Amino acid sequence: METRELVRRVLLAQGGAAAAALALHRFPGLTHALGRAFPARPGEAVLPWADQPAPNPVPERVGGLLRWEQRDAYLTPTDQFFTVVHYGQPAVDARAWRLEVGGLVQRPLTLTLEALRARPRREVVFTLECSGNHGFPWSGGLIGTARWAGTPLAPLLAEAGVQERGSEVVFWGADAGEETVRDVPMRQHFARSMSLADATDADLLLAYEMNGVPLPPNHGAPLRLLAPGWYGVANVKWLTRIEVRDTRLMNRFMARDYVTIREEPPAVEGGEPVWTETSVGRARLKSVPAKVTRLGGQHRIVGAAWGAPIAGVEVRIDDGPWAAAALDPTPGEDAPFAWRWWALDWGAPAPGEHTVTSRAIDAAGRVQPAPDDPWLATKRTYWESTGQVTRRVLVGP
Repeated sequence: METRELVRRVLLAQGGAAAAALALHRFPGLTHALGRAFPARPGEAVLPWADQPAPNPVPERVGGLLRWEQRDAYLTPTDQFFTVVHYGQPAVDARAWRLEVGGLVQRPLTLTLEALRARPRREVVFTLECSGNHGFPWSGGLIGTARWAGTPLAPLLAEAGVQERGSEVVFWGADAGEETVRDVPMRQHFARSMSLADATDADLLLAYEMNGVPLPPNHGAPLRLLAPGWYGVANVKWLTRIEVRDTRLMNRFMARDYVTIREEPPAVEGGEPVWTETSVGRARLKSVPAKVTRLGGQHRIVGAAWGAPIAGVEVRIDDGPWAAAALDPTPGEDAPFAWRWWALDWGAPAPGEHTVTSRAIDAAGRVQPAPDDPWLATKRTYWESTGQVTRRVLVGP
């Protein structure tokens, strides 16, 4: 089916007041968390997935992986939110901590946490996903949604006065480790950079709160960059310095790691393939089936979609046709960077094992690709694994 027809069908099923009424009808028993909906039916039982993830082989670096079938609230509790560390968790004394803003600026700044808290405050609900999510058999839970609070970054850069040559903004974290590059040993801090245009986007925050409380140490206290719409690696934790430069940062985390490698097909028949390397940056469209529930013999599939403003989600059972799921009735405009939950009534399927696949469609008409899509099939690294996710579930008699 052509994308245009697919989007038209989804919008007809999901758009307007009629769709809102339909969604409310198909989501009885909605529970709410901070004004947002989570599809649930009182008394329903959750069927465990038959394809449970493999054990986490690197618990010292990665923790808090989300178990989709256990998700029962819109926001992810802070103590259950995933974490990734590259050089370990640094010990930061919040009383002595300072944020420096320097480089190619007219007025270098040094700010305390109290000074940042005194600046204009903003909150955002943001689904943060690691770019390695679903890149390994064990890593399908590297995602969570929280209500973050902080002060916008753009006014701070304006106050510092970026010089005309300034074109790139580097964010330095307190975490550091030993690296050897071309036989040269060195101590490097975690750092990422983005263009000045991206850094001055109004949505970027210097975040000091998570789900209504101060940032905990394992999530970047006392301050982290919060970049809605970007993969987790861009959201630098334990932030200590913001530096304006006239060139892009080329360190491990911009040039050697978090790089997606593709083998592009040859431009002409009989030619050689072209290898490309691109730095991981903005998040991409994605969805997953989260759980299958049963109530009184009737089954329902529930899942989430994120990475772009969501126009609709379709679900396929086994090798059957795609069916439009109902999006939760909460308007997406007030949380454009957060996941949208969806549900599909499954009725009474035949006993036995079934597969469940979902695909998201965004407001621009893009469709979450199948695993054999050329954009994914040519990829040789595990970053940005955005293909359609299939889960297996056993339905009893």
